[in-house]
Amino acid sequence: MRRVRATSLASSFLIALTIAFTGAGQAQAAATSYVALGDSYSSGVGAGSYQSGSGDCKRSNLAYPQLWANANSPSSFSFMACSGATTSTVRSGQLGPLTSATQLVSVTAGGNDVGFADVMQTCILGTSATCLDRVATARSYISSTLPGRLDALYADIASRAPSARVVVIGYPKFYDVEAVCAGLSDTKRTAINQAADQLNSVISQRAAAKGFRFGDVRPPFTGHEICSGDSWLHSLDISIGESYHPKAAGQSGGYLPVLNAND
Repeated sequence: MRRVRATSLASSFLIALTIAFTGAGQAQAAATSYVALGDSYSSGVGAGSYQSGSGDCKRSNLAYPQLWANANSPSSFSFMACSGATTSTVRSGQLGPLTSATQLVSVTAGGNDVGFADVMQTCILGTSATCLDRVATARSYISSTLPGRLDALYADIASRAPSARVVVIGYPKFYDVEAVCAGLSDTKRTAINQAADQLNSVISQRAAAKGFRFGDVRPPFTGHEICSGDSWLHSLDISIGESYHPKAAGQSGGYLPVLNAND
């Protein structure tokens, strides 16, 4: 009987200890302080349901940062991402909430630095030659200038939030080139996709150099590109500002799982 009682007591102790540690882990997760930085891909342009107080930043209730906050109830949540943001404007206007207590940071930046909107406008309105020239200019910027701008941004984030897990999230490929699709030619679509791949590669490299995590959204967006028949991206839209941005399905099905996998 003593042996049975001792075993029972030991089991109870182990169960209690397990519950205590599990509870502590859950409390720590619930206490996460989260700051969401970046451009329109993080603010949720294209997803609709924009927050009334966000103005031209167009922060959406259906954007992945807000969806993550809704699901995880962090102790604090600062939704700073803004449509049109560049690496420089993220540095100058979005880093205020970062502190030594910040535990999670997400950021998308770089697309506006390379002139994404102008690339798309040129390729839509111009010839294949002018499109390819504009894409070439963007790719030159990606390789020569963008790395330094990303390094400066990431250094500022690390300095202000030294204990945070920083998840740098990239951009999807835009087109299913294999599909038959009206609009841009295969040549233009291929060039745009190649530029997106290069952009993601540079962002991933600079994030890794700083010890940050890179979240690649291209895998979940595969099969959901423009021309796929089940696109999570707007093509040319009547609401011009929403063109070539993720729909609500792209935020919840593409971006949110990538943050979840790296938070």
